[in-house]
This record gives sequence, structure tokens and C-alpha cells, in this order.
Amino acid sequence: MNHDLKKAALRGEPSYVWRAGQERRLRMIQQAAGPCASGWVLDNGCGVGAYLEHLAQGATCAFGLEYDMERAVKAGHQLRVVCAAGEHLPYPSDTFNLVLSHEVLEHVGDDRAAIQEIVRVLRRPDPATGQPGGRLVLFVPNLGYPFETHGIYWRNRYYFGNIPLVNYLPGRLRNRLAPHVRAYFQRDLKRLLDGLPVRVVQRTVIFGAYDNIIARWPTLGRAIRAILHFLERTPLCVFGLSHLWVVERI
Repeated sequence: MNHDLKKAALRGEPSYVWRAGQERRLRMIQQAAGPCASGWVLDNGCGVGAYLEHLAQGATCAFGLEYDMERAVKAGHQLRVVCAAGEHLPYPSDTFNLVLSHEVLEHVGDDRAAIQEIVRVLRRPDPATGQPGGRLVLFVPNLGYPFETHGIYWRNRYYFGNIPLVNYLPGRLRNRLAPHVRAYFQRDLKRLLDGLPVRVVQRTVIFGAYDNIIARWPTLGRAIRAILHFLERTPLCVFGLSHLWVVERI
């Protein structure tokens, strides 16, 4: 396996190009964060800094954390970025008004430890001023989505791309094909947060923007996107691409 494919398998692919899908998710992040987006912000797993760059424009102070050194260096040319693991955030407790974790948790070694670290660095509410606690905006893959978007391993070879129905296999078989990445049901996220000093403000499941399809077949792609975005408002959202949870420190 070449270096680029190995990195894609283990750490996913960050946003390199800003298109309609990224713009839509940015609006979701800003709406979910509310006033927290204007305070201290951490993009936890910032890739090459695409979302961090936009969030920094409205923040008092914005930081990025990236596990991959090459990506951290690229993002850090214009932004405050450190290279570190999500299970050991190099920041004091009670620091950030907003933490963004965008399609990152599925790649870390210990997702429970990573969530605990995020909660640790979120600001506690201040009863004296009425300031609410900091917020986590979390995107992770939905195990109900009909495709495994991170590819699979088959006979010791890695196949990158959207592989159908892998997520519907029994857990042990699914994890043999995709040992490099997790996907979550709602109950899995509840377990991750169990016992932590947080409350869930919002939880939903969203579909993608399908920019690649639109680029090749504009009319068909826009029709698919319109239909699937409509389904986000129906019970069929359980088949969506990603969970979007908004969690507040208490």
C-alpha cells in the first residue's frame, strides 16, 4: 500500500477543497455553536485547517490540533496548530467555549478517552455571570449508512472508496473488513458520553452534499442531494451519512 492510501485508511481524508458540502457543514457548526463560536475555539483534528480557517474569523482565539505531522505543518502556516493526539490534549482544563470534532473520533485509538479529554477542556458554566458551558460539535460516521466510506481491507489489500453494505454485516465481520475505522449507532454515542458532566443539546443524522456526483452529472446530482436532504427531516434520516451531536458542558 502506498503512503497516501495508508494515511487515508488510518486517518481519513481532510477537506482540501471548499465546496457546497463544506459550506453547509460550516453553517451547521456555527448555528449549533451559537455564541460559543465567538469565544475560544479548538478544531480537534483540524486536517489542513479548512474549517479552522473559517471559524477563526469569528473567534476570540482559535487553535487547531492535528495528529498527522504533515497536515499539521500545512495548516500551521497561517493558523495556530499543534501536532498531538486527541487522547492527550495539550491544553488546560476549562479552556474552550467551542470544540469541533469533525469526522475524527472514528480514527482515534481510544474514542472514550478522546471524548473525556474534550469534555475536560470545555469551559464550565459560570453561575455568577450566567455564562453557559462550552459546546462540543461532533460529527461521526453513522453505522446505518449503506456504504462504508473509508474503504476496506480484503486479503491484506486496502481498497479505498465507498463500499456498499459493509456496515450492515455482523459486527465481527464488519470490523475485520474495516478495522481501521469505527462507525456509530446513536446508542454508541450515548455510551461514550455516559457519566460525563454534559448534556446533549441536539442530535440528528445528516446526508452528504454529493459534490463529486454533481460535478460529473449536475442535474442528477442536484436531484439526489435535494431528495436526501429532504429525508433528513423524516424517519429515514437513520440511513444518513453522519451523526451530528451538539453537547454542552454542565
